[in-house]
Amino acid sequence: MGFTGRSEAEVFADLVTLTAQPGYVYAIAQICCRDSMVSYEGEYTASDLSHLYDSNRLIRTEIVTLLGLMVRNPLDMSFPGDSHVQAYVSRSYELMDELHNAMSSSMFDLANQDAAKGVAPEKFWNGATLREPMFYGPESAFSFQYRDFFIDRHSCDDEWLRKHKGFDSQQAKQVAQKMCSMMDSRATRLLTAGGQIKASADVILQQFEFTPEDVSQRTGLTLSVVKAVFDALTFTGQNALFHELGDFNSVAATPLLPTGRGSVLLFSQYAIYEALYESPFFWMNGDADYKQRASDHRGAFVERFAHKRLAAVFGGARVYTNVNLFQGKDVAAEADVLVVFGDRMIIVQAKAKKLTLAARKGNEGQIAKDFAEAIQKAADQGKDCADVILSGKCKMFDDKGHEIEMPKSIKEIFRVCLVPDHYPALALQASEFLKYQTTDVIQAPLVMDVFLLDVLAEMLDSPLRFLSYVRLRVTAQDKLMVSHELTTLGYHLRQNLWLDSQFDLAYLDDSFASDLEVAMSARRDGLPGQLTPPGILTQMQGTLYERLIAQVERNPSPATLELGFDLLTLSGESCRRLHEGLSAITAMAKRDGQLHDFTLMLEDEKSGVTFQCDPDPKPSSTERLQAYCEARKYASRANNWFGVSISPDVQILCAMASNKPWVQSDGMDEVAKTMRKPAGVSATLKTLERSMRVGTPGRNDRCLCGSGKKFKKCCLPSASGSAPVAGKLA
Repeated sequence: MGFTGRSEAEVFADLVTLTAQPGYVYAIAQICCRDSMVSYEGEYTASDLSHLYDSNRLIRTEIVTLLGLMVRNPLDMSFPGDSHVQAYVSRSYELMDELHNAMSSSMFDLANQDAAKGVAPEKFWNGATLREPMFYGPESAFSFQYRDFFIDRHSCDDEWLRKHKGFDSQQAKQVAQKMCSMMDSRATRLLTAGGQIKASADVILQQFEFTPEDVSQRTGLTLSVVKAVFDALTFTGQNALFHELGDFNSVAATPLLPTGRGSVLLFSQYAIYEALYESPFFWMNGDADYKQRASDHRGAFVERFAHKRLAAVFGGARVYTNVNLFQGKDVAAEADVLVVFGDRMIIVQAKAKKLTLAARKGNEGQIAKDFAEAIQKAADQGKDCADVILSGKCKMFDDKGHEIEMPKSIKEIFRVCLVPDHYPALALQASEFLKYQTTDVIQAPLVMDVFLLDVLAEMLDSPLRFLSYVRLRVTAQDKLMVSHELTTLGYHLRQNLWLDSQFDLAYLDDSFASDLEVAMSARRDGLPGQLTPPGILTQMQGTLYERLIAQVERNPSPATLELGFDLLTLSGESCRRLHEGLSAITAMAKRDGQLHDFTLMLEDEKSGVTFQCDPDPKPSSTERLQAYCEARKYASRANNWFGVSISPDVQILCAMASNKPWVQSDGMDEVAKTMRKPAGVSATLKTLERSMRVGTPGRNDRCLCGSGKKFKKCCLPSASGSAPVAGKLA
């Protein structure tokens, strides 16, 4: 349905009437079954999620809107018959589509008016236009993240929860987890029995109904504890404040709907886990004596979480919390979390600020205020920290008072602005409103929530991989249009985020995150799917390319780090060529004991790398490689060049880098004239193939097996035996 010309208020009024119809709750059950259930057979794959990216389905915020309107009247559980239910369902889709079009049309009114006048709009995104992405944008978190983070976030409030609510965080999680498990089991039985499409609406509704007695029996918790959890999360009242999109909708905070017959309805696993994660903030905020303590706990959670996830990537010895930056005797700045890896740093500034209801409704001043407190302030503080670190007069101390060793040189400092909650349209707001300054060292800030940081640390669980993505994302800051950062990460995992300079802007569809969602679900929920998304993390497993990357991470010197970052920008084909080249020069060095090399130009054609396999390294070999790299860099008119010396078993012996911009030199012109054409991968492979067609070596020649011994003392057959001679390159 296109734009009908009706306003949001007119469509909303029709929705109020529709949701008040007798038995409308059965329509909700069918909608949830159609649009929220994921079924799979055998392996769980991205194709099983394809319907979740269908623009015709209702997303969770739309379903919660229908629920919020329905509960404005007493819940009518009478079954109106399947034909009436289907009519309710069809009308719901029509009206929700019309509502979306009504909201979207207002986004373009101003732009169209300016276009008619022949002028460009001063700015497209403002309070009115941001309402649409705030409401219809994707979720920040996976449901299992809300579930798994709940204990860490609220266990410190257990004493208050037991006293005022009658349960602790672990018990609340048990109840929610069991209800979700029961929902899964029921859905599986329903599908096995013939599918949710064929089932009657009243049968479908039963999948979402729960009693405290049943949950108590299945969890082993006392009935009083289960009832206490139910009471805390059960809707009461008439949702009187919910009059339009953006208003407070009580169903979001209390997703259990009482049926009036001793049971409750829960239509979404996501809803109960999100409510557990979010609602205690509001409960405790109403206690004047505990309010500040609860706020302190929230702030501590963000810092603790960031440290935990970053330490899993970089190692605990490289990650620090509450770092005081001193200039003289004064604390000039403080970093919530600091990572030091080689000559790179990450500064994390965390802010526990939510987007207010006024901002969600399009109040432009409130949007700006919320963003300033949650994001802009963190970015500015990160810049202050970076400036102090680079001042040359800084000493750093962690939260235990131990001094942190300052790197001899600092190549890059990355800033991360971190929030602990779902912040609607965060990626869009950051791209539009964030103001920042950069230098050659201080990079543009990255804005994220704890849920994205968790996924980044899970999938890019090595320092080089993590930092490489951060560098690529910062570089692509102004070139990408995405609704959520999980989409960007999904794209990167599939085919690398390195963007060709010829592109000015790229839009990424949300479906790029589907393989990532499968992998996270397999890891956190144990679903039978691939643990790693197909792409850059799987294509080169077991190759010499991966072995090289692993060594760079173990020895993050400035030269090797820079090389590692460039290697991680390579395409799949270039990675395979690199593996083949390394295989060739190491095989030749093992056979003849001589030094062999090959050269590879990197993706940007402004950088290159020469690999040298040296079976008998000497100081002169390093000097020779240094001289060759300088000459090859000049001859190639490159700005950056790397030289890497490796042993026959592919261990890095030394690495060097030259990153001075190319400048013409008469002396180097003469040197370049005498240079032979660099041995690329193809030429190196041909040389290896020729060498392997040689016949049996002499008794005193080096053995073909690569041991380094003479043939007569190694594989020379005895008079009664025989030995293989030449092989063929696989």
